[in-house]
Amino acid sequence: MGSFSIWHWLIVLLIVIMVFGTKKLKNLGGDLGGAVKGFKDGMKDGGTTPDDKPAPPAPAAAVAADKNTIDVEVKNKS
Repeated sequence: MGSFSIWHWLIVLLIVIMVFGTKKLKNLGGDLGGAVKGFKDGMKDGGTTPDDKPAPPAPAAAVAADKNTIDVEVKNKS
C-alpha cells in the first residue's frame, strides 16, 4: 500500500493517452519545453552588470523646442 508498481503507471499512461490523444500530448510537451527554454534565457539575460549605464538624458534645448512634448521624469526601480 502506498507504492505503485509499473503496471499501475502503465495503466494510468494508457488512460491519459486515450483521453488526451498523442497529438495534444506532443503539443503540450513542446509548449512546456519552449517555456523552460524561455525561462532559462530570461534568467541569463535578466542579470545586469555594473558596466551597464543608462542612456544620457536628452538636452533641454531639444525638448523645449517641441511644443507638443510633455516633460516628465523617469525613475528606475532599484
